[in-house]
Parts: sequence; C-alpha cells; structure tokens
Amino acid sequence: MAGGIGDVRVGQGYDVHRLVIDRPLVLGGVVIPADMGLAGHSDGDAVCHALIDALLGAAALGDVGSLFPDDEPRWEGASSIDLLRRATALLGERGLQVVNADVTVVLEVPRLAPYREAMAASLAAALGVDAARVGVKAKTNEGLGAIGRGDAIAALAVVLLGPAAA
Repeated sequence: MAGGIGDVRVGQGYDVHRLVIDRPLVLGGVVIPADMGLAGHSDGDAVCHALIDALLGAAALGDVGSLFPDDEPRWEGASSIDLLRRATALLGERGLQVVNADVTVVLEVPRLAPYREAMAASLAAALGVDAARVGVKAKTNEGLGAIGRGDAIAALAVVLLGPAAA
C-alpha cells in the first residue's frame, strides 16, 4: 500500500483446558508449581495455544488444531513453546514477523505474578522479539463457572504482525 503502513495484521486467539491431577502446569513455556496441570494432547499450555491461534489467524493460516492436530501421534506430549516456535517460523516463511503480543491468563490459582517475567521471556524467545514486546497478565474469574471453581484455565491472546525485515 503506497505511503501506508504495509502488511500489518492483527490476530486474536483463545484456549481453555481442564485442570487434572498428575500433570505439570505449564503456562507460557514455564513450569509453575501447582497441584494440577492442564489436560491436553501436548503439554496443554493454553497460553501458547492461544498465541498460536492468534498468529495463525493474523496470517490467515488456520488454527492450532489444523497445524498441530490432536490425532497426530507426533504431537502427543509436545512442548507447546516448541509448537509456538514452529508457528512463528511459518510466519517468517511468508514474509511476516511478530511486532508485539499480549496475553491474558484467566485462572483462580496459582498466582502468576512471580512467573510473569519468566513467561514473557519464554514467549518472547519463541516469537523472536524482545521481552518488552510481550505482555502477560493474569485475571481471576471471580469464582464464576468452571474457571472460577478451579476446574480450568483459559488464555486470550492478541498479536500484531508486520512485514519481516529484509
């Protein structure tokens, strides 16, 4: 686009997983000490899954399930931070790069404040950006619904993509 801002795209993503016993809790590529973890075909990292959906949506490339199907044995137990790296690389092949990302994690417990910087650093490394370009926030569901009862954790993500540097 002449005189414009070029190929700038916005994507949003959402993911939710049930909490189960005997699984580590992995959020944003960081293992968080907790009594339960997220169920899933991979490691269940809802933060990474929401970000992958946001990336793929912005690039019009489908969603996490189309790129990493849960009926594919090779993705069973996969590290979702690695899946996020793979999705980011796919964008690079299409001439796009991440400008910034923002994530909101919705959960009752545990408190994420002590892990937010580590999560932002982990996500930034996978996205190929400086940690200052990745926002990580946590909110409760005020005791409402499955999340409020402590049965699940959800994540929402938004990303801004721009043309890859030449």
